[in-house]
Amino acid sequence: MAAAEATQPARTLESMPSLAPLYGRAGFAALPGSGLLGRLPLLPGGAREKDLPSERLRVEAVAAERDEVARYCRVCGFTLRDTIPATYPHVLSFPLQMELMSSGSFPFPLLGLVHIGNAITRHRPVAIGEPLDFEVAALDLRPHPKGTAFTLLVEASAGGELVWEERGTILRRGAGEPDAEREPAPVEPPADVPASAEWRLDGDLGRRYAAVSGDRNPIHIHPLTARAFGFPRPIAHGMWSKARCLAQLEGRIPDAFAVTVSFRKPIGLPGRIRFAAEPRAGGKTGFALRGPEPDDPPLHLAGELAPLARG
Repeated sequence: MAAAEATQPARTLESMPSLAPLYGRAGFAALPGSGLLGRLPLLPGGAREKDLPSERLRVEAVAAERDEVARYCRVCGFTLRDTIPATYPHVLSFPLQMELMSSGSFPFPLLGLVHIGNAITRHRPVAIGEPLDFEVAALDLRPHPKGTAFTLLVEASAGGELVWEERGTILRRGAGEPDAEREPAPVEPPADVPASAEWRLDGDLGRRYAAVSGDRNPIHIHPLTARAFGFPRPIAHGMWSKARCLAQLEGRIPDAFAVTVSFRKPIGLPGRIRFAAEPRAGGKTGFALRGPEPDDPPLHLAGELAPLARG
């Protein structure tokens, strides 16, 4: 982790936290009339100062199990190999991310946060069963036209070598600053680039992805819980959509690469989406997920994959 982004040693946990109590804490803070509850120091949103916690969290020697990876691959469309998909360290580190964002020092309630962008850098493939040391930090609280944004940084090392890193852009919706600068986003392929795949998504996709990822945000699970957060029906996980795109590009992915996506219009479940990709200069690939409408289909995801220079 860069020195400018980390000024104190990380607090090391003995193991990955259990997700059930973390969701309980997050759900308690999100109850109607929880303005008083939100000021309690043990609940997310209870920090007196609207600032991100300076604490970083660390868990060592976390390894992917082959059966769990196989289940994840089936839901996301990957071929099961001896190495884990590039999006799978996000799943392995998810309880640590939840632990940080559900702490009393975190300034926002966890439920209701929106994942609007994600950048992953894989420095080399990671073998199934290879132990990884994870660190998580929340950085760069900043104004956004639609509220307040911050970066969730996750790093994975093996034997002291940085092998994988992720920067998720998270939005807390609310009164924003219309003139606030937006983060650079990948440019989607032109609309006339033909789709190379179309996928029909079942209504239970959110529940199936939740079962293999641990991400049980209620906006993905059931129509009733989705409506409670302002969505007319459940929506697909953003990280499922990113994983599904990478699965479609498996034959074009080098050992070391960076892949950045911006999540645009939510993908309602059930539904249909189309995938399109185009080659770009420098060995890059641009890709997008759009709706099936023949005229002016909604853009759900825009992304770009770029090989890393070796050496």
